[in-house]
Amino acid sequence: MKVRIPNNGGMADMLKQAQKMQEDMQAKQAELEAAEYTAAAGGGAVTVKINGKREILSLDIAPEIVDPEDIETLSDIVMAAVNQAIHTVDETAEAEMGKITGQMNLPGMPGMSGIPGLF
Repeated sequence: MKVRIPNNGGMADMLKQAQKMQEDMQAKQAELEAAEYTAAAGGGAVTVKINGKREILSLDIAPEIVDPEDIETLSDIVMAAVNQAIHTVDETAEAEMGKITGQMNLPGMPGMSGIPGLF
């Protein structure tokens, strides 16, 4: 005896939704990688421009903070600016991807728990 299971389109709809989300995520990832972010430290004495791939595009250091007797402070300010730029890239990517993944609510992924009938 064969059991007939009605196809209400739920699985097909879910797969379409997942495919759209994947396409949206790929497009957003490309957009984020092309974006440029700027961060400063030391009251603007050091400015870093970085892209979404975390590649440093430029590093500007105000001449007045360059002290040959105190390279350690300059290094600290440069590191702070670079770290802030990386943090900005990560926060932006997480927020933008969360807007996309939040549509599905899958367990184990931020904002992705609760597709009816899936888990």
